[in-house]
This record gives sequence, C-alpha cells and structure tokens, in this order.
Amino acid sequence: MSLLTTDRVAFRDCLPEGGRLIGMDVGTKTIGLALCDDRWSIASPAHTINRGKFTKDKIAIAAFIAEQQVKGIVIGLPLNLDGTGSPRSQSSRAFAQNLLDLGLPILLWDERWSTQAVTRTLLEADASRARREVLVDKLAASYILQGAIDGLVAGL
Repeated sequence: MSLLTTDRVAFRDCLPEGGRLIGMDVGTKTIGLALCDDRWSIASPAHTINRGKFTKDKIAIAAFIAEQQVKGIVIGLPLNLDGTGSPRSQSSRAFAQNLLDLGLPILLWDERWSTQAVTRTLLEADASRARREVLVDKLAASYILQGAIDGLVAGL
C-alpha cells in the first residue's frame, strides 16, 4: 500500500501485522540506512549508500528492501527548530515521493537533533573524525528509526 504521511497512527494502521521497517537519513552525499525487527522493538544501523543519480540510489534501496523483507519505510524529516519546513525537508519529501512506487507505506519522522546526538555519542566514545564520518549517517538513520518505532508502539 502506498502512503506518504507524517501521521504515525495512519502509518501503523497500514501495517496491522507489524513487519520489518527501514529507516533512512537522507543527506546530500549519503543515505544512511537502518533496520528494525518485525515487532518494532529495536533499530540497528545497517548500511550507507553513497549518493549518485537517483535512479541508481533507488535501485540499491529497492534491492536492500527486498533482501531484508521490509514492510514499511521511515524517512527522517529535517525540520527547523520551530517545527517549520526547510529546503532540506522539501528535499526529503521529494525523495519520499519518488519512493512511493515501491508500494510500501512511508512515514516522515522529525529528525531534529539526530545527527548532533549521534555525533556527540561518537565524540564521547573517542571515535576519530574518519570513523565518525563512516558511521554517522547509518547511526543517525538508526536514531530516527528508533524514535519512530517508539512512537508507533506507544498507546498500543
């Protein structure tokens, strides 16, 4: 079922049996990917795609989704601090719109502070700049996905 929403209840209603979700942190250079279990308990960082042409990126995402038997997509929505949209949020919405033909419901999830939180954690772990650069996007995707699944199971 194709659905693009910011409404967690509408998204959850599309997936009454649960199922594995993929989380995405869409940047200008990379797309961080994360996965959660089919009961929506825990998100884990999975992979980073180096961005190229959208068609190539979409093929890689579709293959990963099929391989992992994903049932729904969560994409980070970069909002301004006051909750309003930004040029980056418009870019994320367009990216999500272009994935609708994969036939999976898509939830846009507020990602404010995700990259900063992950970077802070990596700094506290004394990760080198090179190591942070490799990890930050898929860890941010995991942070976004964990927030979304926590929101999805709240009130069940």
